[in-house]
Amino acid sequence: MLNLRVNIDPHSGFCFGVVYAIEMAEDILEEEGRLFCLGDIVHNDEEVKRLEKKGLKIINHDELGDIRDAKVLIRAHGEPPSTYSLAVDNNLELIDASCPVVLKLQNRIKNSFDKKETIYIYGKPGHAEVVGLLGQTNNQAVVFQDIAELDIPSLPRELTLYSQTTKSTDKFYEITRLLTEAGIRVNPNDTICRQVSNRDKELRDFARHFDKIVFVSGTKSSNGKVLYQVCKNTNPDTHFISNAAELEKQWFKPGDTVGICGATSTPMWLMESVRDELLTY
Repeated sequence: MLNLRVNIDPHSGFCFGVVYAIEMAEDILEEEGRLFCLGDIVHNDEEVKRLEKKGLKIINHDELGDIRDAKVLIRAHGEPPSTYSLAVDNNLELIDASCPVVLKLQNRIKNSFDKKETIYIYGKPGHAEVVGLLGQTNNQAVVFQDIAELDIPSLPRELTLYSQTTKSTDKFYEITRLLTEAGIRVNPNDTICRQVSNRDKELRDFARHFDKIVFVSGTKSSNGKVLYQVCKNTNPDTHFISNAAELEKQWFKPGDTVGICGATSTPMWLMESVRDELLTY
C-alpha cells in the first residue's frame, strides 16, 4: 500500500451555469425520459455519457433542422438568434439553459452592434459561446485569440472590446493596454465570469500544497486545458486524466500527498471516483 493522502479541491467542479443546465436536463429526463440537447451539454465525455443513459440525445445544428415538435435544450454556452428563429419554424420547445452571464453579454454586444460600434471579441473562434456572441452582430464582429493575430496599424482608430466569459482577465487587460498604447481608442468591456477567472489563483494556491496533482477534465474543455497548465506551471508533478482508468500507479510514491482538481466542466462525482481509486493504492 502506498498510503496516499488524497484531497479534492473544494472549489473545483461545475460552475453555476453548468449546474443550472444539468439540473434542467435531469428534471425533464426524469419526467419524460427523452430530451434533445444542442451540442454537448458540458465539455466532459463522462458526464455526457451519464446523461445519455438517462435519455439525453446530443444533436448538432444540421440535425436540429430536421427535428420538429420536440423539446430541445440550449446549453449554458448560449445560441445565436438564428437558432431561436429555426425553433419557431420547426415548432420546437426550447429549454433555455443559457448561462445568465452569457445572456447578459449577448445583450450588451447586441446593444453595441445596434449603435453601429466596431466590435472586437477576445475569444476562441468556433467556440459555442463565441458563435452565439457573433450571432448578435450578424457575424460582423472580429474574433481573435491573441493580439498577435491582429494587424494593429490597419485596425480602426476606435473599437469596442468584449471577451468570451471564460478568458483570462490578465490577458484581456494586457490586450486593452497594448491597443491603447498603439493609439487606438478602446472601449473595454470586462465580461469575464469571475467564478471562472478566479480559479487561476485558487488553483495555484491549491497545487503548491501537494506532492502530486491529478487534474481531471474532458479533452474537449478549453477551460480544462488552461487550468491544467496553471496547475502544471505551479506544480510540475501534475497529471491530466479524463477518468480514474487513466491513473498510473507509478506516478506516486509511498506517503505522497495528492491533490485532485478539475475544470469548471468536471463533475464532482468524477473527481470522487478518482479519489476512491487512489485510496486503493
